[in-house]
Parts: sequence; C-alpha cells; structure tokens
Amino acid sequence: MKTRPFKQVDVFTGERYRGNPLAVVLDGSDLSSETMQHFARWTNLSETVFLLPPTLPGADYRVRIFTPGAELPFAGHPTLGACHAWLAAGGQPRSTGVVVQQCEAGLVNIRPGEAKDALAFEAPPLKRRAPSPSLLARVAAALGLKASQIVAAQCLDNGTPWLGVLVNDAHTVMSLRPDHRALKELGHKIGVAALIEPAEETEAPALIGRSNREARAFVRNAPALPDAQLEVRAFAAPVGIEEDPVTGSLNASLAQWLIAEGHLPERYIAAQGDCLDRAGRVHVERDAQGRIWIGGQSVTCIDGSVTL
Repeated sequence: MKTRPFKQVDVFTGERYRGNPLAVVLDGSDLSSETMQHFARWTNLSETVFLLPPTLPGADYRVRIFTPGAELPFAGHPTLGACHAWLAAGGQPRSTGVVVQQCEAGLVNIRPGEAKDALAFEAPPLKRRAPSPSLLARVAAALGLKASQIVAAQCLDNGTPWLGVLVNDAHTVMSLRPDHRALKELGHKIGVAALIEPAEETEAPALIGRSNREARAFVRNAPALPDAQLEVRAFAAPVGIEEDPVTGSLNASLAQWLIAEGHLPERYIAAQGDCLDRAGRVHVERDAQGRIWIGGQSVTCIDGSVTL
C-alpha cells in the first residue's frame, strides 16, 4: 500500500453536497482490478474512478470506473468529475479547449462549459431498440406504473446500458416508489423521465417554486423548478445502487433518443435528484454537427490522500 492523492467531487451542481458525489483516486497505478473494486465497494458511492496514464494515442489520461458492484466501460458523472479533479490537480490537456479522456469504451471529448467550473462531454454513439412487451410489462410492474402512464420506451446503450421509460408527466416520475428487489432480479438499470410542461411549473405551491427544501420534503411529487424541461430518475439496483442521484450516461442516452424523436428541443436542462434531497442540473445541447453534449458544474468537497 502507498499514499495516493484523492479527491471527492460533487458533480452536476454548483453547490456542495447537492449533486452526485464521486470518489477520485488520482494515481491508480499498480492497483489490481480486485483492489479497485474492493475500494469502490467500501466508498459505497455510485461510482469511484481511478486515474491512470493513457494507452491510446491522443488521450490525456485514462480512467477506470467502478460502482460498488461492477466496473463500467463509460459513465457520465465520473467523466466530468474525473476531468474536474485532473484539471484541479494541475493536468494540462494536449490540445487547447478540449480534454480527451480514455475509458474502457474509448475516447471521450470534454470541453469547458458556460458556467464557472462547468464541463461538458460529447456523448458516445448510441445504440437503441424497442424493449420486448414482456420486459416492459415486468419493468412497469416493478416501478408501479400503469400501461397508460408510459408514453414510450427504449433500450439505450452508449457504453453503459439503460432501459429508458418516458412517462406522462413529471408528477408520475416524482411519485414513483419502485420495488428495487424486483428491478435487481430483472437485471436492467432503469431510467424514468417526463417532460415538464409549463402548467406544471405553476401547480406546486409558491414555497416549492422557490426550492424550499422543507416544503419539497412534504410534497414529494412536485416537479422540478422552471429552469428544467425534463424530470429524470435513475434506478440501478443490478449494480448495487437503488437510486442514482444524477446520472450523466442516462441523460446522454435520453437526449440522443428524445431529441431525435422530437420530444425535446436541441438545448434543454434536465433535473434529477430532488427525491434524494439533491438538486442536480444537467445541461444538454445538440450542436450543428449533431453531437450531443452533456454538461454541468462540479465542486471539490474533499481534497487529501488515501492509502491503497
């Protein structure tokens, strides 16, 4: 074992302890996969990343990403959080204006965002298909959804697979109480989303409109604040996480699907995490070349060292 630089970063938020935390070991050299997995299980965060020298041409550094239960080839909030930590530790990109991060899924481009401490990654290519009716029925039952509440569904894979479910309104998303054991047995990570209609923004009491945390705790089915156009929740029991606070890979695949199908504009904000007392905001943009960029702010909460 040796002492290694370590940071814990909060991602998709500009306010500490309101986003999705990420553990970052800035020197993962000489660590076995088993040791990395054991440490990720110990941190008990949705993801833990280890930074390593790159092995592909053009990459600035390499990451390995672990949940408490498995290694992921790609994930969104670790992509932004790892880049934030690497830059904060003095990392210098090879090319001006872009950081190239290597993960098990390949190379991911990351650019500065518009806000302070904001970054955005280019979503990897998406594969998608319709789920079988039997699978969708079982997922709906585990989520407690009626068939009439489901607008559309797709199996989505941009390096990490999700089953995306678009439902009728944001209140439906916020009021879900899933059977996590049933979802784990199904073996699929589930992302549920709904468009936030302008009328929904005025239905909640004024206190909720000002993001009063106590009020939101009592009215759990309140939609997100008016700055967002999509409400999202992510359930990942198969990899050891009942509900992920804010999820970059899911939001990337949802954007690739929902923008292409005309459900959302080419630029919008997704809200995620309110049911967990978080306030995640994911900024989505499709550029002139058709690339989807997923962005948000990150803040460092813990800066020190770890013995591994």
